[in-house]
Amino acid sequence: MQRKEMSMKTIYVASPYAGDIKKNTEFAKKACRFVLEQGCGFFCPHLLYPNILDENNPKDRQLGMDMGLVMLKTCDELWCFGERISPGMMAEIEEAHKSGIPTRRVLETEQGFHIGEVKNTVHTMQMGMV
Repeated sequence: MQRKEMSMKTIYVASPYAGDIKKNTEFAKKACRFVLEQGCGFFCPHLLYPNILDENNPKDRQLGMDMGLVMLKTCDELWCFGERISPGMMAEIEEAHKSGIPTRRVLETEQGFHIGEVKNTVHTMQMGMV
């Protein structure tokens, strides 16, 4: 039996993690569910690596960030979720820009998530800004 090839975009999910980790983890899960509802697959490093690495150990945290950036290069787009761009998210945006990976802002409204237009420059997204 032949295996049918699936054509599905893979989205790198960037959202805040540090700070209120419990709240931010739930938000990331909600973001990933939204990506699935759009018919795309996802990679969300902060739902994976903190289960294996110690977030409070600077070497482990950097290793998780580095591995995430490597995986970013295999994704079709980067979607930035949330009202605030953290330093980690900014590093992801910068890497996506260097690699030519389209980046979108995804904001949550009362009606659900809203996907913005593709941003082609890092300057259109600033740390801490909507």
